[in-house]
Amino acid sequence: MSFETEITQKASLIKLLLLDVDGVLTENQLFYGDNGQEYKAFFTRDGHGMVMLQKSGIDIGIITGRKSPLTEKRMQDLKVKHLYQGVPDKLPTFLALAEKLNLEMQQIAYVGDDILDLPILSRVGLSACPKDSDIEIIPRVDYVSRFSGGRGCVRDICELILKSQNLWQAHLDFYLR
Repeated sequence: MSFETEITQKASLIKLLLLDVDGVLTENQLFYGDNGQEYKAFFTRDGHGMVMLQKSGIDIGIITGRKSPLTEKRMQDLKVKHLYQGVPDKLPTFLALAEKLNLEMQQIAYVGDDILDLPILSRVGLSACPKDSDIEIIPRVDYVSRFSGGRGCVRDICELILKSQNLWQAHLDFYLR
């Protein structure tokens, strides 16, 4: 089986996409103003990929080590139902969510960029990372996006899942009408 066929086969089973935030949905940088206010930039195409995935019936969740009101606001805007912040040990939260949603490991994809993501990346059906991930992550995932974190990585993976499940064309058709 070719690498592309194997990835497509794994992506075709996905019912839940889980994401880290810093380094996946953002560029892995923290910005603070003089007043201590935190700022984050989210790539809008990543958000649109998430919306298309959800419209296709594929659920999305966030498990992140940091807690940020900005992340909460962005996920509210995108109507992401499963948001877990301030979770440095992500594995128990991941396992509880999988059980709550009654999903098998092969039905879950996870995108992470750093070593604290390894416990989940090593268990899911489709593991992925941005191209600028930690050097320990890249050889341990199924799919390395051609895009960096916060610069299209999430959109890339959303499209991979949609295309593997023959759901992509419906989104194109909607915009080409």
